[in-house]
Parts: sequence; C-alpha cells; structure tokens
Amino acid sequence: MSSIRKFQVTFDCADPERVARFWCEVLGYVVPAPPEGFDSWDAYERSLPPEQRGAWFACSDPSGVGPRLYFQRVPEGKVVKNRVHLDVRAGTGLVGAERLATLKAECDRLIALGATCVLVQEADEENESCITMQDVEGNEFCLD
Repeated sequence: MSSIRKFQVTFDCADPERVARFWCEVLGYVVPAPPEGFDSWDAYERSLPPEQRGAWFACSDPSGVGPRLYFQRVPEGKVVKNRVHLDVRAGTGLVGAERLATLKAECDRLIALGATCVLVQEADEENESCITMQDVEGNEFCLD
C-alpha cells in the first residue's frame, strides 16, 4: 500500500508574483517568509542575477493542509486550454438558487481581482451550478 504524499501544484506563467498573489486572494493562501538572511522578497530578488529575478514565486495554505502553489516564469504564452485546472469549492453543500447566488457573488469578487468569467452553467436535472473562470493570465478554473 502506498502512503499519501504532499504535493504542490505548479503553474507556468509570465508574471509569477502577480499570479501567485491573485491565488493568495482566491484561496486565502499566504506568501511564505523570505529566505533566511533577507528581510523581504524584494531584497532577495535584488540579490539575484538579473536574468533570475522574478523567475518564480510561491504561496501556501497557512493551515498547512492544502498544497503549496508554485509559479514559474516560462517564455511562451498560454495557447491552449489547461489539461489540469483547480476547482474552487465555493458552493459546497448548497443547491439550487442559493448555490448559484453564492457562486455568482464569489465570481464578482474574483472579477474585481482580475479574473474573467467564461461560462455560467446553471443547474439542470443532473448537475448543480458551476462557473468557469480564468485567472489573471488566462488559466482556467471552476467555481463549484
């Protein structure tokens, strides 16, 4: 039997700090303390060679339960739909109009942070409501 392992979710992006700070707001995550010997992330970044500055950023669940999110700069832009995406569980346990209202309120909050609403799927006979969105660099995620 295998054991459960901790994991991190890695995002390829153009601006790692911007995307990381967006996800901190979405999930209630925090930016970890800067590396030992530095009083801020800016001081750490200034210590790096110019080509390495802004190459990555990370955030984590302050409770230690959720996975670490790691954001790495890549030269190419996003060109196709994500093969993996996050589902942000904003409506867990809610159904019908109450669920849809909760999801729409969260959608509005995330739009104010720079997200884009792509599709609102209202409940039908088989599925509850869900909202497909994109983060500040176009990575898809769902509110469900």
